[in-house]
Amino acid sequence: MDNFKRTIVEAAKKRILYTSHALHQMNKPDRMISKDEVRGVIEQGEIIEDYPEDPRGHSCLMVGDPSVKRIIHIACSPKPDYLAIITSYIPTEDEWEEGFKQRKKR
Repeated sequence: MDNFKRTIVEAAKKRILYTSHALHQMNKPDRMISKDEVRGVIEQGEIIEDYPEDPRGHSCLMVGDPSVKRIIHIACSPKPDYLAIITSYIPTEDEWEEGFKQRKKR
């Protein structure tokens, strides 16, 4: 596990906070992403995009374990006392290559 992933997991053990945007995206009728699914991405997923210069603080995009029922992406940012979940969504084949780890070139 790389250092940033370890930082994310440790922050999540303290507390997970969801932005209003994340909750709105998770609760869309065609998504209904649970907090357990988000936790699964944090614990078993991998970082696919790193944003060290994000104005909100170092953040990243993670993809869930492909062996689970459905693939989920989360954007998150670890803080000293919690992990901020910025958004969560189900990636589509229109925007992502097979495996949902790389964006399609446009």
